[in-house]
Amino acid sequence: MDWNQLRLDHLAAVDCVFGPLREPAARAAGAMAAALRSGRKILACGNGGSAADAQHFAAELVNRFQRERDPWPALALTTDSSVLTSIANDYDYADVFAKQVRAFGRPGDVLLAISTSGGAPNVVRAAQAARDAGLVVVAFTGKTGGALAPLADIPLVVASPVTARIQEAHALLVHILCQLVEESLAP
Repeated sequence: MDWNQLRLDHLAAVDCVFGPLREPAARAAGAMAAALRSGRKILACGNGGSAADAQHFAAELVNRFQRERDPWPALALTTDSSVLTSIANDYDYADVFAKQVRAFGRPGDVLLAISTSGGAPNVVRAAQAARDAGLVVVAFTGKTGGALAPLADIPLVVASPVTARIQEAHALLVHILCQLVEESLAP
């Protein structure tokens, strides 16, 4: 393993977060805080490591990130195995998040859609369902943004070709958004 190259690739992904993604991350946090302030909720989805990021994000909002505060409504669409498997079995795996967005999403809510490639069909369909239902779509993606980025009101594209580096930047973005939302709503 080339440790120096690994370090450089990681730092490039992190620099993307603190460089070109700084302003869209602040806008995403602002949209989320505005939704929560208005009594709306945040839905989150993704596959694999991105599912873990969606769950991590929702947990930080429902419980707390760094400040003691009341819980905020956030729901990871990745956690109900009966819903996921029934939709996948009866319809298609590509519909597992979109059907939940249609069930739970309301105008003014926010969808955090996470896909390292931007091409996960179920995440792309969720973003389209969210747009159709009047939700604000925030997308974490990577590489060139794929089909997901154009569907997002606020795309956060980590311009790295390496999935692991994209996921590291996404984890950092989860914490940054949580901190910005908490600072806005629970000063």
